[in-house]
Amino acid sequence: MSDEDDLEDFEPDQDDLEREDDEKETEEWEEDRKEEEDFSEEADGNRLQSAQLNELPYLQIASFAYNQITDTEGISHPRLGSLNLRGNHIRMVTGLDPQKLISLHTLELRGNKLESTLGINLPKLKNLFLAQNMLKKVEGLENLRNLTTLHLRDNHIETLSGFSREMQSLQYLNLRGNMITNLREFSKLQDLPKLRALVLLENPCTDEYDYRQEALVQMAHLERLDKDFYEEEDRAEAQEIRQRMKEEQEQEAEPEPDLEVDQPSI
Repeated sequence: MSDEDDLEDFEPDQDDLEREDDEKETEEWEEDRKEEEDFSEEADGNRLQSAQLNELPYLQIASFAYNQITDTEGISHPRLGSLNLRGNHIRMVTGLDPQKLISLHTLELRGNKLESTLGINLPKLKNLFLAQNMLKKVEGLENLRNLTTLHLRDNHIETLSGFSREMQSLQYLNLRGNMITNLREFSKLQDLPKLRALVLLENPCTDEYDYRQEALVQMAHLERLDKDFYEEEDRAEAQEIRQRMKEEQEQEAEPEPDLEVDQPSI
């Protein structure tokens, strides 16, 4: 039975009613103290194999970094805003219920053994750190409408598929140290309207001579690629290329005129 049920079943006598104001002040003080105690939970650098805890209604920050945790089951704290599971042995994200984790805005999963990004269906999430895992592609993140920062450094990602227009808040995307080779992959990021900073250092595609130019042609709102900001002359040149490509496409789409064939006279 929960504490709320206990309170509902409690019927105060007359003496209790007379002391109502004093008890209310005491309850408020105890509530504040409890909230302070339950505000954060830190269990870094132990040998924990699970992050499962009974629901803590006031827990806002939880850190279980550098343990031996293998899954993400049993995490259901309604006020939890930041969850750190860095440096564990997690291969798949499971059990993170968006109906229970209604306040989670930052999820840290760097340095695990993740093979997939499936299971991170948390619409309130703003910051997601997935660097140093075993990821080959991005999937299942399409509905993260509030995500602003996505960190995917040092994985094995070969394609930029998996991003969608629904990811309307994404501003910073770090893909450093992956395996993206083809510049045509950039077109798959065109649907990210707020993307401002993209990091692709240590990918094979950065060796192409028109790497920076092609990125800006495909992503007109991009402000910074890797460590360097784009200048106005870069933007002007990219706009000219986009305009030329548009004209070429329109010409290709125009129907060819019908050629009349002379009929032999009889």
